[in-house]
Amino acid sequence: MPIEQIAWLIWLVLILLLLVIEMNSLDFTFLMLSLGTAGGLIAGLSGLPFWAQVIIAATLSVLLLFLVKPPLLAALRKNADPHKTNVEALTGKSGITLSEVTNLGGQIRLENGETWSAKTNGKSIATGVEIKIEKIDGAFAVVSKEN
Repeated sequence: MPIEQIAWLIWLVLILLLLVIEMNSLDFTFLMLSLGTAGGLIAGLSGLPFWAQVIIAATLSVLLLFLVKPPLLAALRKNADPHKTNVEALTGKSGITLSEVTNLGGQIRLENGETWSAKTNGKSIATGVEIKIEKIDGAFAVVSKEN
């Protein structure tokens, strides 16, 4: 059986597979690929040879990825909440050391009342010293003395 006779089925399965992957990734890459693949399906239904269908699907997919996806993502992110959340919001927060903090560990209490495991990038910080969070590294807040 020549591939031209079942090409529509191949395109349809590929479109559905790409849409299922898109539902799990939600980054519009596989959506653009599935739309390009739909172009291959339409080319096949219009009677073009399989090699032309593949070229049309690939070209359309690349064009959609580079011309449609970026503005689509920008439009969706335009109204996103600009406030930092979760551990991103902790960077720059102040606190106080509850125990000596070394490059191996220690305990701090943040200004919002949370207690965190902390470590330093260098010198130890004694108990009761005001600190500032530089970054979050896994379960540790990397801190420095507040100036």
